[in-house]
Amino acid sequence: MPASVVPIVYVNDAPAAARFYGDILGMSPSFETPGYITFDLGPGADLGLWSGQFEDLSPDVPRTGEVCLAVAGGPDEVDATFEQWQSKGVTILREPHDAGFGLTFLAADPDGNRIRVAQRD
Repeated sequence: MPASVVPIVYVNDAPAAARFYGDILGMSPSFETPGYITFDLGPGADLGLWSGQFEDLSPDVPRTGEVCLAVAGGPDEVDATFEQWQSKGVTILREPHDAGFGLTFLAADPDGNRIRVAQRD
């Protein structure tokens, strides 16, 4: 059984990406090297940012995966997060809408990686 699940997001510049993710998550990295940075998201979950794996990632390249941040507090918290991110200038790919699992919206980081915010099950 793994001690932690760590989704890894490929980025062009790990420190710049860490500033973006730190701002939207409201937290500081838990581990940092020049090319790899992680955030401790809670027991058993981390988020890794890795640069240098691919060169010149472009936001224009279609992505087939996404990081999903499940928030407590139901639809009101999803709406509040959407408004907060929108005010910060985060790229919004799809505004809040109902999906099979509840209210959700889709955003992108500066490298074009998808970030979904949804209600916690």
